[in-house]
Amino acid sequence: MVYITLAAGLLLLLFGGDVLVRGAVSLAVKLEIPTLVIGLTIVAFGTSAPELVISLRSALAGSPGIAIGNVVGSNIANVLLVLGIPALIAATNCDQPFIKRNMLYVIGASLLFITLAFLGPLAFWHGAILFGCMVAFLVESGRRAAQRSDAATIIGEEAIELIDGVSGVPNRNWVIAAFLIIGLVALPIGAQLTVSAASTIAKNYGISEAAVGLTVVALGTSLPELSTTIAAALRGHCGLALGNVLGSNLFNILAIMGLTAMVVPVPVPDIIKQVDVWVMLGAALAITPYVMWGKCITWKTGLVFVASYALYIAFVLNPKAAQLAMIASN
Repeated sequence: MVYITLAAGLLLLLFGGDVLVRGAVSLAVKLEIPTLVIGLTIVAFGTSAPELVISLRSALAGSPGIAIGNVVGSNIANVLLVLGIPALIAATNCDQPFIKRNMLYVIGASLLFITLAFLGPLAFWHGAILFGCMVAFLVESGRRAAQRSDAATIIGEEAIELIDGVSGVPNRNWVIAAFLIIGLVALPIGAQLTVSAASTIAKNYGISEAAVGLTVVALGTSLPELSTTIAAALRGHCGLALGNVLGSNLFNILAIMGLTAMVVPVPVPDIIKQVDVWVMLGAALAITPYVMWGKCITWKTGLVFVASYALYIAFVLNPKAAQLAMIASN
């Protein structure tokens, strides 16, 4: 029964997040908000809604391992799995506009998060710093994009689809309202079911809540990014995958953890500080050479990424391996 609850929770999160994004995008278009603003705010925040509600619900429920593990695990999965699998289908080019700058932002955000994690439980001021960096990034991104001659703020579904793969948005007002209401109702219910089921699974199998957050929950909330990048690879647009992953990882660290810490203090489990945040940083550094030198991520690299993710999951779900890692770090 607990697995059915977990599956139902994750499905509600994915469904609620998707419906909320479509409704919000359609409403923004009707209000004639520029596509640039929609992409940098509504779509970006909306596609991260499952991670946000999971982290908030987990922290409020006294399960910080799931809250932190969801973010760190999602960032690891985004690089090793979400970039790895599409690369097996078609090579991913790394020469998009602003991609080098965004790569540096992700590395900087990762280092900032690791530093704050070691300073003690993430408190309000930690969250304010993280979220403030997110706001600064959005402002600078908007300024840079507005200065580009090819970044005209065209209103319409086709332009929005280029931003984050969002299509099939509603047009009628009552449908838009229904989408927004359904999304806002489904997300918290899905979060409640997911967190409750994840905690029960951790207790039943004698593994930490952090391990469940890093694996099952993180993978579940990363499914939208995975499905989007696979679809892009099949259409021959693998280049969209890298920008989507970097943007998602940046939002996970700065916006989601920032907002969560501003609402409730979030203790960082020792095992995550000693192992997983470094794996997250290592995953980001693994794609840095491809971005900085404009090289393609080929199927060979994709195979290494996917295999590395499988090994990482096996390590996280092995309690003895976690104990040895803690002993070695001490």
